Amino acid sequence: MKPQEISIEQFDYPLPDERIASHPLEERDRCRLLVTGRDGAISDRVFAELPELLPSGALLIYNNTRVINARLRFAKESGALIEIFCLEPVQPVDYAVNFASQGSEGVMWLCFVGNSKRWKSGALRGIVTLPSGEEIILSAGRIEKQGNASVVKLTWTGSATFAEVIAAAGELPIPPYLNRPTEKTDLQDYQTVFSAIDGSVAAPTAGLHFTPQLLEALDAAGIQRRSLTLHVGAGTFQPVKSELIGEHPMHSEFISVSRELIEELAQTDRPVYAVGTTSVRTLESLYHLGCRASVGLPVDELPQWYPYDEAHPRLSVQEAMTALLNAFEGPQFVGATRVIIAPGYEYKVVDGIITNFHQPRSTLLLLVSAFLGGDRWRKVYDHALDNPGYRFLSYGDACLLQS
Repeated sequence: MKPQEISIEQFDYPLPDERIASHPLEERDRCRLLVTGRDGAISDRVFAELPELLPSGALLIYNNTRVINARLRFAKESGALIEIFCLEPVQPVDYAVNFASQGSEGVMWLCFVGNSKRWKSGALRGIVTLPSGEEIILSAGRIEKQGNASVVKLTWTGSATFAEVIAAAGELPIPPYLNRPTEKTDLQDYQTVFSAIDGSVAAPTAGLHFTPQLLEALDAAGIQRRSLTLHVGAGTFQPVKSELIGEHPMHSEFISVSRELIEELAQTDRPVYAVGTTSVRTLESLYHLGCRASVGLPVDELPQWYPYDEAHPRLSVQEAMTALLNAFEGPQFVGATRVIIAPGYEYKVVDGIITNFHQPRSTLLLLVSAFLGGDRWRKVYDHALDNPGYRFLSYGDACLLQS
C-alpha cells in the first residue's frame, strides 16, 4: 500500500485529558523516559539517565530554534478584540532580515486572524511599551486572504526592529490543548536550553527536557552535540483531518543547516540521534534534497511526497550529502521542507529519536510509526497509557526510540 492510501484512523488512540501535562516538572530532566530496545523490549527510565543510554560516540543533533511571542492582540474602537497569530514571514521572507526590519519599512506575515469577522476593513492600532520605556504605535493591515490565513502588514513608529517590537507586544503561544492562558513560567518553560534563533511559533518539545547539567553529562560521556535550525510552524501539531493521508496538505517549514554539519554527515559512521521530530524532518530532508541536487532539481524546498517518487535516485548518504554541498555556496544551507514521513518511508540518516508522546491522528505520530515499523508505535503508546505515571504532549514525558 502506498503511504497516500493509508487511513489516518489507524493512528488514533484514546487520550484522556488528565494524561495531558499542563505544566512541566520543576526539574526538567527528571521526567520519565520510555526506552525501546532494538529487540523490541520496552523499559522505563528517567531522562537524566540519557548519557548512559546513548551508544558511545553517538552524534546528538538538536533544533536551536527559539519560540517568538507570535500572538498579537488589538482592541478596536468598538471594543472588539482581534487576535493576530504570526505564522511565517512573507516579506522579507528571510527570517533574520524580517526580524531586523524597522517600522518605516514594515513587514508582512502570514497570520491566523481570530475574531476575523469583526475586522472588515481599516488598520488596527495599539500602543506598545518597549523595555526602554519608549512608547510606539504598532499598526496592522490585512492585505489578502490565503486559505484559512491572511497576509498581514505590520508597521510601527520609532527605530526599533521587528524582533524588539514583537518581543514587547506579543504573547508566547503555548499549545491550545493546554486549555489555559500563557503564564509567566511559560516564558522559560516553553523554551529549550539551547534555543538561540528566533522564528518558531511552537517549541521543539523534545528539547524541553534538557538542562545545562545534562548537557555537561552528555559531553563527559563522549556524546558529540550538534545543532541545526527548523522554525516550527503551527501546522506541525495539527491533527490530520482527511480520511486518507494523501489528502493532507503538509505545511512548509524553514530549515537552516551549517555546511560543516552537512560535511560531517557525509563522512561520519557514528550513529545519529535526533532530538525531536523537527530535527528528524530536517536531517532526512537533507538527504532527499541532496538526491534532488544530484539530478539537477531545485533544492529550495523539498516537496511533500518526493521521498516516495519512483524516479527518486537512490543514493548513499555520503553521495546525497556531497551532492547537496555542491549545490550551494557559503557556510549555511537555507531552504524549506514539506516532507511527510509516514509508514512506507525508509529512514536514511537518523538511527535514534528522542521525542515526546504525540497527539492522536497527527503527522508526528506517523513519523514515529514509520521509524519503529509495523504496529510497534501502538505497543509503545499502550505501555505508556497503561502506566499512570506517564504524561503526554508538549510538557509531558519522553521516549528514546531505537529501530
